[in-house]
Amino acid sequence: MTAEELIKRHEGLRLKPYRDSVGILTVGYGHNLQATGEVIPIAISQEKADAYLRADMAKAEAACAAIVPGYDRLCDARRAVMLDMAFNLGQAGLAGFRKMLSAIRYQDWPGAAREMVDSKWARQVGIRATENVFMMLTGEWL
Repeated sequence: MTAEELIKRHEGLRLKPYRDSVGILTVGYGHNLQATGEVIPIAISQEKADAYLRADMAKAEAACAAIVPGYDRLCDARRAVMLDMAFNLGQAGLAGFRKMLSAIRYQDWPGAAREMVDSKWARQVGIRATENVFMMLTGEWL
């Protein structure tokens, strides 16, 4: 599995705009239309959804590199978890997980997983959180 495949599975694909679980107007693989001030399309193509995904993943990657301790040294599965969370929450949202980030700094995987479970985010995203917690705890892909 790759981080892109994980994000695609967690986000799902919708070529017509919709409101996500917190009411944000979204399209493609969870692309936030409101944050960009874009004209709201009636529908987008698969190619446009893929372009949005690449751009949004690049932003999430930059966020992870900026705030996750030792991001470049994490195993692939844990890096994918951080990328998935940054994709979902944005840099500010991920930065709010201060205790989880501290646990990552010390490679305290049970502590990092515990902080993920004990969050509003986990209650909102359900199975996404369950899968990410497993991957953070074990360092293994699903």
